Amino acid sequence: MTQITSTVDFDQDGKQVGWLRVPHSVTRSAYGVLPIPVAVLRNGDGAKLMLSAGNHGDEYEGQVVLTRLIQQLEASDIRGTLIILPALNLPAVLAATRVSPLDTGNLNRVFPGDPNGGPTWKIADYIEHTLMPKVDVVADFHGGGASLDYRPHASTHYSPDASDEHKKKSLEIVTKLGVPHVMVFERRNKTEGFPDAAIRQGVISIGGEYGGTGSVFRPGVQLVQTAVERLLAVLGIKGELPANLPEPQLLHIPVPKSHVYAPEPGVFEPATELGDAVREGDLCGHVLFPENPTREPVPVTFSTYGDVVCKRHPGRVEAGDCVAHLAAPWPQGG
Repeated sequence: MTQITSTVDFDQDGKQVGWLRVPHSVTRSAYGVLPIPVAVLRNGDGAKLMLSAGNHGDEYEGQVVLTRLIQQLEASDIRGTLIILPALNLPAVLAATRVSPLDTGNLNRVFPGDPNGGPTWKIADYIEHTLMPKVDVVADFHGGGASLDYRPHASTHYSPDASDEHKKKSLEIVTKLGVPHVMVFERRNKTEGFPDAAIRQGVISIGGEYGGTGSVFRPGVQLVQTAVERLLAVLGIKGELPANLPEPQLLHIPVPKSHVYAPEPGVFEPATELGDAVREGDLCGHVLFPENPTREPVPVTFSTYGDVVCKRHPGRVEAGDCVAHLAAPWPQGG
């Protein structure tokens, strides 16, 4: 049973802005809590949607859009239910880090969580077992964080065993969000992520990466804003979809070889840009050694084909750091 308490009533009509209180007993505060902000807007029957950002604290586009949404939206503007969490892993958000400084927890890697674990594990347990059963659709907005730069994409995640109806509905939603590229993930042998929690709860999972480099990517903010507006419209919560929506390109990450890793420490000089199409054997970049300038650079190559959709942002690398990854056309999407 969760130890987290809420100051809002999820079954009450109207607009409420309050807190999820995560117990956190420390020397400074024996009975302290971590107050995670939450807004609930409810106006009669209709679709039930949860929007979240700050799963990783150094990813900002979703945090910006959802903060403004709470300020601007009223219950009378919608039909149905909205739960909005703009700073999901609050300790990481406040520290501007991917993982929580309190327990080193990466929220997107600890589901289904533990009601008796550290703060990150408590949050994951509450999301999966208390919040997700209240909604039909979840949308968790990401960016590349401080270490990565992404070509923006929306995404949907489902199990290979999901019903045809569930898959069809997931694709119907994600392809109407106004994002030119859509990633489709069939979650095989995955258990620990936010999307895996949604799959276990039978909830449609929408996500995406909308920027990166640990900054606020303005085009990414606009894409998230558009995606939220379209999501509300396609679910019948608020507004209408524009006519004649263009079809996005459907992509997937086909094999583990789609990721490229630094072979040893040094400075990585990339040889490609986001959106470049590459083939197996093409140059991804070089690892150079300024501390030993007589040493020849080490070339790093791609092991498969696809488009470069993600690149490392910091120049300095350690062995095993991801420096790029590829995506390819989704076979079922033509």
